[in-house]
Amino acid sequence: MVCAAALGLVVSLEGCAARATLSAESPLTVATASDQNDAERRALVRLELASLYFGRGQSDTALDEVKLAIVAKPDLADAHNLRAMIYAAMGEDRLADESISRALQISPSHGATLHNQAWLWCQRGRHAQAQAQFEALLALPQYRDVARTQLARGLCFGRNGQWVEAESALMRAYELAPANPSAGVNLAEVLLQRRDFERARFYIARVNDGVGTSNAQTLWLAVRIERKLGRETAVRQFGERLREQFPQSPEASLFERGRFDD
Repeated sequence: MVCAAALGLVVSLEGCAARATLSAESPLTVATASDQNDAERRALVRLELASLYFGRGQSDTALDEVKLAIVAKPDLADAHNLRAMIYAAMGEDRLADESISRALQISPSHGATLHNQAWLWCQRGRHAQAQAQFEALLALPQYRDVARTQLARGLCFGRNGQWVEAESALMRAYELAPANPSAGVNLAEVLLQRRDFERARFYIARVNDGVGTSNAQTLWLAVRIERKLGRETAVRQFGERLREQFPQSPEASLFERGRFDD
């Protein structure tokens, strides 16, 4: 599990599997994998590999694979969208923007691309523009990835210090996807910023008590919240978990030095 803690976000990529579409030759027949030509199949395989490599932080290899996907199928919007995210991770903003633009030329209402474009704007401090796009995307009747966009919208509000709006958006993301640890972690972080410590404690506890959903960031957030509540026993308990499970983490080092407000 990768948690987007402390108002950070790991951009979630839309699945690489081809969507079901209606065949032009037979309008009442749903197209399946058997209808794909060799070029489409090659492109989707390359795109899947690119997504896997990117998820592992292997940006160079991911870029090679997504380039091959585009060679096989130049009009694959998902491939251009993924290439944009890879370029953004590499700090190549101009190339990222060019890939976003190409994806939207191919598919102007491509939800994953519109979402990622808004998030890139937010990262660059263009908060108003990002929020306008998030809201427009959420208004699309066919858009299904509402929870992810509400999460990004809440994070963007938080980056701009708009804590009330951040709580509202993150609460909606949590309601839509309560099993998503990122929603719980970031909601708890915002509630901590708003000094609503009891509610922050509730949401981070649900993450830390889950199977395989706690990490150094979530335990450190619990430490900080419990300290604000004056619960020293709980502070020590979470600190022990942090030192035992993640001894080399920056959070464990902060705990050892008593740097609770860093």
